[in-house]
Amino acid sequence: MCGIIGYIGQKEAYPILLAGLERMEYRGYDSAGICTANNNQLFLKKDIGRVKNLKTTLLPGTKGIGHTRWATHGGVLPKNAHPFILDNFTLIHNGIIENHLELKENLRKTTNRAFTSDTDSEVILHLIKKHYQNNLLKAVQKTITQLQGAYAFAVMKQDTDEIIAARNGCPLLIGIGNNENFLASDIAAFIEHTKKVIYLNDFEIATITPTTINIYNFQGKEQKPKIKEIRGNIEQAEKQGYKHFMLKEIMEQPTTIAETLNVPITITKKPNRIIIIACGTASYAGLVGKYLIEKIARITVIHETASEFRYKDPIIKKEDLIIAISQSGETADTLAAVRISKQQQAQTLGIINVIDSTIAQEVEHVIYTRCGPEIGVASTKAFTAQLTILYKLAYHFAEKTWNTEELKKKITETVALNQSIHHLAQKYFHYHNFLYIGRNLNYPLVLEGALKLKEISYIHAEAYPAGELKHGPIALVSENTPTLALCPQDEVYEKTLNNIQEIKARNGKVIAIATEDDEKIKQIANDVIYIPKVENDLNPLIVAIPLQLFAYHIADIKECDIDKPRNLAKSVTVE
Repeated sequence: MCGIIGYIGQKEAYPILLAGLERMEYRGYDSAGICTANNNQLFLKKDIGRVKNLKTTLLPGTKGIGHTRWATHGGVLPKNAHPFILDNFTLIHNGIIENHLELKENLRKTTNRAFTSDTDSEVILHLIKKHYQNNLLKAVQKTITQLQGAYAFAVMKQDTDEIIAARNGCPLLIGIGNNENFLASDIAAFIEHTKKVIYLNDFEIATITPTTINIYNFQGKEQKPKIKEIRGNIEQAEKQGYKHFMLKEIMEQPTTIAETLNVPITITKKPNRIIIIACGTASYAGLVGKYLIEKIARITVIHETASEFRYKDPIIKKEDLIIAISQSGETADTLAAVRISKQQQAQTLGIINVIDSTIAQEVEHVIYTRCGPEIGVASTKAFTAQLTILYKLAYHFAEKTWNTEELKKKITETVALNQSIHHLAQKYFHYHNFLYIGRNLNYPLVLEGALKLKEISYIHAEAYPAGELKHGPIALVSENTPTLALCPQDEVYEKTLNNIQEIKARNGKVIAIATEDDEKIKQIANDVIYIPKVENDLNPLIVAIPLQLFAYHIADIKECDIDKPRNLAKSVTVE
């Protein structure tokens, strides 16, 4: 998962490329680099670490490409940072070339060239150099016939006034300016310069100059591009006074949930069976959706992790509704699962945040969550927006209504717990292990809560259904392993209370998230986070917020890099 950007126009390219990389750094931040062209020379600056390491340099030229990397092939070393240069060619790449070892070996035999990195990306540049005969576009067209895997790449030559880009399985879009054009993995990279965008499709190549854009399919036939006007602005992607994007995005949830509640549901046919596919946080939202839809609409729901679904020869029927959930709309495993489902002629629906993303374009129906850009790598407002859409679907299929005005008020009350949860985090940040337990609708929430703690604070956390404690996990209970228990006053309240008693009997510390005015829990748990009382089925939307805040404040006290946690990237566009 990497971010790529290109600029060609009348302005100095380096500052534009640098700013674009900073806005895409959530896609990868192991290393970064920029290459510009000026007076038939290439100028390169790259380094391991963050984009900020490039700020001490200003390279000349009005044409250039840039890259921020999340390592897949090859370690985090200067030699593996992009862009790569070979003679007078330079290239950046996002994705994985699955047959790169075979290609490298063949190139070593036929060209006797040495490779300077451990990456799969460098092989693309060597192939382009090999095939070049005074026409860069034709060299790229010949190269892509040899590549297997997913990729988006851009290449330029020092003495030509063009940048060539190709897409197959990884996001790539073009920004249209006035005597200048852009390409990038993400709109955020150039939104301050233009809102006119062309989304490249898979198996397309683009040639951009300062004044022209030409798009071809992989067979060389010119395509007529669709120009779209995008929404949003640069201010939406700024912190607005918050210490971290993650905190800003947590605190935005009263607004994002309210906005998402206004999204219409237009699917008319009630399915006999639903299969929900997603990864990570979106998968936990999907598991809540399974509970909700089965309970409220009485429809059988199968919940699948997309990375497993795509390889298990799944049973899919034409009558099924496949719901794919992805914040970015680019998640590689979820996209693959959608394509498998379409091959079986099942109906597909996407719950997506990024408009016109790949999954959004490939599904038959799409419902957009109204979150705006989510910059923090650990998903927060997108998760609750996904839950909101799943609630709407459940009630829609059941032909029932629900009181959303009261819910909006309760969400606002919940984010106001921020300061009290900060104080609680000061008491618990030094522990190295946590247990998270919950039952029924609360079980997917403890999975998500434990994931948040792991993602941003690097504290080990295990989540279990509370009823499974005695089947093994209770062996972990000790004074040094606190348990966070979800115990709102719902149908399984007394059962969960019993599980908390079992933990306390073994000298375990318990933090309970419980319904306001619950005096009984106060007498048992070491600490209690009280949440507003709502209808039982709506508890996940409320409970998610203190779980996010608890993880956030522990990570903040530990001085972790919250918005860009180690080893993670926002958009998982490769396997």
